[in-house]
Amino acid sequence: MNDVTSDLDQADKKVEAQEVVEDSCCKPVAEEVSKKAGDDSAKEDFKAKYYYLAAEMDNMRKRFEREKDTWIKYGNEKILNSLVEVVDNLDLTVNAIANEVDPKIKNISVGVEMVRKQFVDVLSQNGLTVIESLGKSFDPNFHEAMGTQKAEGKKENEIIFEYKKGYLLSGRLMRAAKVILVKNQE
Repeated sequence: MNDVTSDLDQADKKVEAQEVVEDSCCKPVAEEVSKKAGDDSAKEDFKAKYYYLAAEMDNMRKRFEREKDTWIKYGNEKILNSLVEVVDNLDLTVNAIANEVDPKIKNISVGVEMVRKQFVDVLSQNGLTVIESLGKSFDPNFHEAMGTQKAEGKKENEIIFEYKKGYLLSGRLMRAAKVILVKNQE
C-alpha cells in the first residue's frame, strides 16, 4: 500500500507541477493572444488611416491637375484681353484706309491687314475665337445690344451692325460682341 500511496503522491506532484508549467506557459500565450488581437486592431486602424490618406492624396493630386489646366487655359486672359484692343485698333485702321485710291496708302493698308491677320492667328493659337455676329440672332449670352434699328427684309432681333467683335477664350466668354439689332415692331 505504501507503494501505491507513494505512486499516487508522485502522480499528484507531477500533475501539480504540470499545472504550474501549463499555467506559467499559458499565461504568456494568453497575453500574446490578447496582444495579437490588440496588434490586429492597431493594424486595422493603421490600414484605415493609410487608405484614407492615400485617397486624400489622390484627390488632392486630381484637384491640382484640374486647377493647373484651368490656369493654363485661362491664365493669359488678362493679357489677351489687352491684345484684343490692339486688334480692334488695327481693324479701325484697315477700315479707315480701305477706300483710299493712292497706291502708297493701298500698300500700307495691305501691310496693316497682314499684321492684323498674323496677330489674330497668334491669338487663336492661344485659345481665342471670334464670336460671329452679323446676320445671326441676338443671344444675350454672347452679345451686348447697343441699340436697335428698323430694317426691312430682316428678321426680328437679327444683328445688323457690330461695333466691337466678341471673343471666347477656350469656350468661355471673354468679351461680348457690342451690336445693333433689328426691331421692326414698335
